[in-house]
Amino acid sequence: MRVGVVGAGMSGLSLVRALDERDVDVVAFEANDEPGGVMRSRRVDGRVLELGPQRLRLSPQIESLVDDLGLRDQLQFGDDDQPLYAYHDGCLSVVPLSVKEALTTDLLSPLGKLRILKEPITGPPRPDETVDEFLTRKFGRQAARRYLGPLYSGLYGTDPQDMLMEYSLGKAIEKAGIDGSILLWVGRKIVGGRNTPPICTFENGLGQLPERLYETHADAISLETPVTDVRETDDGFELVTDSGTETVDEVVLTTPAPTSAALLSNVDSGLEATLQRFNYNPIGMVYLESDFDRDGIGTLVGTHADATISGLTWNASFLDRDRLFTCYIDSGSYPEMTESTDDELGSVAASEFERITGSAATPIHVHRWEPGMPAYDRSWTAMDDLDLPTGIHLCSNFVGRAGIPGRVRNATRLADELADG
Repeated sequence: MRVGVVGAGMSGLSLVRALDERDVDVVAFEANDEPGGVMRSRRVDGRVLELGPQRLRLSPQIESLVDDLGLRDQLQFGDDDQPLYAYHDGCLSVVPLSVKEALTTDLLSPLGKLRILKEPITGPPRPDETVDEFLTRKFGRQAARRYLGPLYSGLYGTDPQDMLMEYSLGKAIEKAGIDGSILLWVGRKIVGGRNTPPICTFENGLGQLPERLYETHADAISLETPVTDVRETDDGFELVTDSGTETVDEVVLTTPAPTSAALLSNVDSGLEATLQRFNYNPIGMVYLESDFDRDGIGTLVGTHADATISGLTWNASFLDRDRLFTCYIDSGSYPEMTESTDDELGSVAASEFERITGSAATPIHVHRWEPGMPAYDRSWTAMDDLDLPTGIHLCSNFVGRAGIPGRVRNATRLADELADG
């Protein structure tokens, strides 16, 4: 059997590695001139900038991968024993992620804190319930709107009122094995002493991980070689590129839904139409330099806050990245985002940073992701209509969790399925 993989982001790279370990013949193609997808790093004026995820949790599976690739000596650990803040009512308030913070934070009123204690007597997600409705019913409006909603949805740039539980947070809860009270589940984890994997990065940024994966399996991966068409044949499929045509038995698409749709137009027009229904949110990332020296991981900014950004990561504090901060802008928080120049986005980010933190900031770089992040909004009802032809597989963030550990796990599971025939 020969497997053709389209895309060399973390999903594609992990899949190539897993298939190679199972002695499955695999060939992969990447349109860009570097691997990693959204997991890329840059050095700008001597600073390491993360163009995608800002940090990584060193889960056992990720740690094993790091060791296998010989990257242990490049690891740098972050200080995650720092508060996370939410911007509310013109102030920075500590997000209550521990018992102590829950008692001392001014983010919630006394009644708002007491309301959270009702969570164990509330029920599971209801049919057609949104993330906002679920969190409000479980924990109260204050907790839902001020930090729980932004904590989950901020990554995707979608208002929790537009996210259906069934296709977003509900899946995360199900995968975590939570079938009752979330609060009691968290309490049992604390009492049981389960340690959260530490935050980490690498000396030259998270991009070192996909770069090393590529170097290790470079003989199977062609960069700067976009697949322009997928064609079905009597014996399998053809992957068409400008460099030629590869014949494979199985095809795995790790690309965003719009790209996958276009590639499958000649294989299954119905599947193409279904994939085109998935919405994505373009994301702008503005990197700022500032003398702001407060300890913290970052700032949540809810959709109901009076701000035109959707969040901040304080790289300078918990990752010891010299005077560096990352600001996120999406079309929900700033509708003019897609039409704005980089200079305009930089100005918006610096202005909002100073308003939120009280410290001046200077933009040093702007990066945009388009199509951006999966929206996980109501368009995700398209999941119910996904019907893949035999031999076609999807291994992308829009059909699973977007986090890097989730990408590696999904690729490993798919490799097992393909290897078992």
